[in-house]
Amino acid sequence: MGCGRVGSTLARSLEDRNHTVSVIDSNPDAFRRLGPSFNGTKVTGYGFDQATLSEAGIERADAFAAVSSGDNSNIIAARVARETFGIQQVVARIYDPGRAEVYQRLGITTVATVKWTADQVLRRLLPAGAEPDYRDPSGTIRLDAILATEAWIGQRTVLFQEQSQCRIAWIDRLGEGMLPTRESVIQEGDLLHLVMREENAARAYTVFDDGPEED
Repeated sequence: MGCGRVGSTLARSLEDRNHTVSVIDSNPDAFRRLGPSFNGTKVTGYGFDQATLSEAGIERADAFAAVSSGDNSNIIAARVARETFGIQQVVARIYDPGRAEVYQRLGITTVATVKWTADQVLRRLLPAGAEPDYRDPSGTIRLDAILATEAWIGQRTVLFQEQSQCRIAWIDRLGEGMLPTRESVIQEGDLLHLVMREENAARAYTVFDDGPEED
């Protein structure tokens, strides 16, 4: 639901991945954003209206995204898709971060546009470790991306995990992602994606900067 810049981009991206897509918007002119190559269904109407959703084929859908410009419309549509039509994969775009957290607790996956954008800018302004790449809704778990320091080059990933009390989810190495094993060794240029508890972040960064502790 919603054929603005986000909705039209999402629809084309899904179709490029060989998914069948239906797009709902109350303004028929908005469908021009999809371009002439779009082969999906275009339905003029409101995405929280059951008849409109049925016309778009929601009974056959595996997922539903509410990405219009209105928080209320997105939440209502997301709830109708989930509670009336039983769609499990439902995402709603929300501008108000307070509302987003509330609906996240109710089981509706939300993308808080303003908060997400602010977080992305913060991560590029502040020193490494000040803001994570991701923090779960409870604020307990965080995901950080850290460039390997000289102190850890040549050391095994399992040693770093033991001493820092965090996990290496994956490593970006020479433009490719890799999953570390017990035998993996940290190399120069590695970008480590670390999962840790919030209260362990300070320790993890200290260990990362100081290097391995001697036995």
